[in-house]
Amino acid sequence: MTGHDEHHVDPATEHELELRVERIDAPADDVRRLRLVDPAGAALPSWLPGAHVDLHVGDLVRQYSLCGEVAETSAWSVAVLREAEGRGGSTYVHDKLAEGDLVRVRGPRNHFPLVPAASYLFIAGGIGITPMLPMIAAAEAAGADWRLAYGGRTRASMAFADELVAAYGSRVGLHPQDQEGLLPLADLLPAPEEGTMVYCCGPAPLLNAVTDLCASWPEGLVHMEHFAPKEELHSDDDGSFEVELADAGLTLTVAADQSILETVRAAGVQVLSSCQEGTCGTCETGVLAGTVDHRDSILTPAERNANDVMYVCVSRAAGGCPKLVLEL
Repeated sequence: MTGHDEHHVDPATEHELELRVERIDAPADDVRRLRLVDPAGAALPSWLPGAHVDLHVGDLVRQYSLCGEVAETSAWSVAVLREAEGRGGSTYVHDKLAEGDLVRVRGPRNHFPLVPAASYLFIAGGIGITPMLPMIAAAEAAGADWRLAYGGRTRASMAFADELVAAYGSRVGLHPQDQEGLLPLADLLPAPEEGTMVYCCGPAPLLNAVTDLCASWPEGLVHMEHFAPKEELHSDDDGSFEVELADAGLTLTVAADQSILETVRAAGVQVLSSCQEGTCGTCETGVLAGTVDHRDSILTPAERNANDVMYVCVSRAAGGCPKLVLEL
């Protein structure tokens, strides 16, 4: 999900909430939308388009984009696709979670902010439409020019398609694969357009295709959100290195088969984390010295080069760097 601007989150500002599932509905085949409210009726923390929350589903923690109205403070909405090949979070939501249940929620957190622009091209694949809903509403309210290209396996699988067409008409282009084939990305992205930001969310093949088509574009024009880790090549012969924890006054050795997160926690230093695969951003940590081998799916190339933050669940010291000094 490249193109994250001003996305860094102070963990102290995040909220740990226990919310009640007020309503569950089905905006498409195999999609459940949850409306979450405070049991006592309290207002929920504010958020901006692109934000997501951590949802505790059974013994798992999963990240879902907020897809309701930004101005509504009485409820948060998330939509969950049933993924038969997933790790169990979506199955729990579909098969076990019921109206009236209480769920633990952490956030909101935003690594996919909507940057002000004169115009936007939104590209969504499947459940990747969820973060686009509040973005489209914000673009419309700002008077920006925008259009949406939305692909899915079938028309019935495309959540929120009817309401999008009803609200915005010809700005919305629907591309069900069984009728039209894949999204016509080459036609959508022939070259950068001055003043136009591209936002894309969906499955890895879609993101990879957009990345390839826009590889030569100036940085900052294309913004993506990944649901799963990027496939990046890393050496299998990771070595050990040291981490100095500036706040705790500790220096620890990270073994070749351990993450920084595992090492730090084993020493009794608590670090918030959720996905443990470099996609959610919960474990963001400041870097004071040393060079990082970034293995997350969040930071842009420019942010990686700045070398001032890292995600300790997956990233390591770069080869030849014997020690990292971290704000922990």
